[in-house]
Amino acid sequence: MFSPSECLEFVDYSDKVRPMVIRTNTLKTRRKDLALALMKRGVSLDPLANWSKVGLKIMESPVPVGATPEYLSGHYMLQSAASMCPVLALSPQPKERVLDMSAAPGGKTSYIAQLMRNTGVIFANDLRADRQKATVANMHRLGVKNVIACIHDGRKLSKLFSQFKFDRILLDAPCSGLGVISRDPSVKVQRTIADVKKTAHLQKELLLAAIDVLNHKSKTGGYMVYSTCSISVAENEEVVNYALEKRDIKIVDTELDFGTPAFTRYQQKRFHPSISKTRRFYPHVHNMDGFYVAKIQKLSDKKKGESEEKKTETKKEGDEKQAIPKDNNDATKQKQTSGKKKKGKRKGGKEKDEAANPARVAKRIKVSVPPKKNTSNKKKKDKKQNAKMTKPRRQKVVE
Repeated sequence: MFSPSECLEFVDYSDKVRPMVIRTNTLKTRRKDLALALMKRGVSLDPLANWSKVGLKIMESPVPVGATPEYLSGHYMLQSAASMCPVLALSPQPKERVLDMSAAPGGKTSYIAQLMRNTGVIFANDLRADRQKATVANMHRLGVKNVIACIHDGRKLSKLFSQFKFDRILLDAPCSGLGVISRDPSVKVQRTIADVKKTAHLQKELLLAAIDVLNHKSKTGGYMVYSTCSISVAENEEVVNYALEKRDIKIVDTELDFGTPAFTRYQQKRFHPSISKTRRFYPHVHNMDGFYVAKIQKLSDKKKGESEEKKTETKKEGDEKQAIPKDNNDATKQKQTSGKKKKGKRKGGKEKDEAANPARVAKRIKVSVPPKKNTSNKKKKDKKQNAKMTKPRRQKVVE
């Protein structure tokens, strides 16, 4: 991934503390007015960058930035520069139906609501109830009115929203945090390869679930953004490449003017060429947290992996069905041949039949034959009489 010299540079910049960044809440104020209000309190600040119209970079502050009257009244949100990029790539439009699959504590959700001008509907989902409390509190403070907070396992949302699909989806997936070492130095020591593999498996499940609830027929949407705060290829390019193999999707341009193109080759692995449209961000190159952003467009509801499995199953069933009629045909042929053999003339021919059944002779010569008398009743009477006659008589006792 990096040369030895660049790797050392990455580690050095990851340990450095970068300036605090805030995002102006345009639902309540303008960036110009917010900057003037903070400067009156002695805060030294600058615009974040050319790509952001709402970001401010705090250089020095004599007061806690998270406790000013402007913060408490919801005029801004503490948010890193890198975490603004996925929302810009998603580009939500007013009156759309949007899902934020991993929303807590609500920084990206509130930015989406800001770009949608408080219209439409945003489902802010997260697995942890304690983190969702912060999401709800931030929505109230920032004056966001179009958010529904919910607590569900993101992997099961495809069943929950099977009849209710979304125009756009943001999945800022749980990750190893290898890009935010400056905020959590323990990552350098505690994270292992097993942790990366485990999170990568979870990310694949979440991404497929997100694609399944995305509405490809949406007139304004049909797009989703997958992002992580990690620089690991296993959590980024490999996950997106896996989704390309399992679902009918394509990678589209993020429309971000900065960032490094992602890998299409890494060691012995080869990825789809379109993955070069996704973007990577590094601390030592872009002076922000390590981040990855991919924008995906859904083309249809087809599931590539499942369709191939169904085809193989149907082929097997077809082969079995074709084999079964052949056996039945053989059996029927044997029955027919055996039936034909039985129909052949027996030894003795007509003479035996006529001797056994005189009615056939009568039909042949057209002579009426009297029916046989039923002698069964007479035989029964005779048997009874004989039984009476054979009974031993009692001897008279002479006194």
